[in-house]
Amino acid sequence: MGTQAPPHQNSKAIPQALMIYHEFQVDDEKLAKQKEIDDWLPITSSRNAKWWYAAFHNVMLWGPGVVILILSWVITLYTLWQMVEMHEIVPGKRFDRYHELGQHAFGEKLGLYIVVPQQLICEVGVDIVYMVTGGKSLQKIHNLVCNKPRKDIKTSYFIMIFASVHFCTRPPPQL
Repeated sequence: MGTQAPPHQNSKAIPQALMIYHEFQVDDEKLAKQKEIDDWLPITSSRNAKWWYAAFHNVMLWGPGVVILILSWVITLYTLWQMVEMHEIVPGKRFDRYHELGQHAFGEKLGLYIVVPQQLICEVGVDIVYMVTGGKSLQKIHNLVCNKPRKDIKTSYFIMIFASVHFCTRPPPQL
């Protein structure tokens, strides 16, 4: 009788022990789940790297990126210079339009067959991007201005509204 704990202390000790066991079990489950993820991912959550590892990888990754950006800038300036020179390639004649330049370079018919489809693809692509961007911007403005914006108005309707406004406010053709 003298060695037994009072009943109220014994009842608290068992739930505390179960809680501690349960916490360890939850931690083990979390660790097992994290290990599964780490085994699957090519990059682990291990943080054992030194600062010079990061510096090395940044330099190695930024170097080619900067070279490619500079190279693309140089190519752009070179092609711009070529276009300026080609516009005045024949003395006394200036090629103001791409199809004229294509006709001079490839012949009357072949020049048109080469240049016009490329111009149409570029122009239609730019027009589509312009209309979609304008329609989505109009939709965002509508959602900001209205307290309860209507969800049943589709993005395609905003694109059509944007296109209609531009169609109605365009300048008249110069005849």
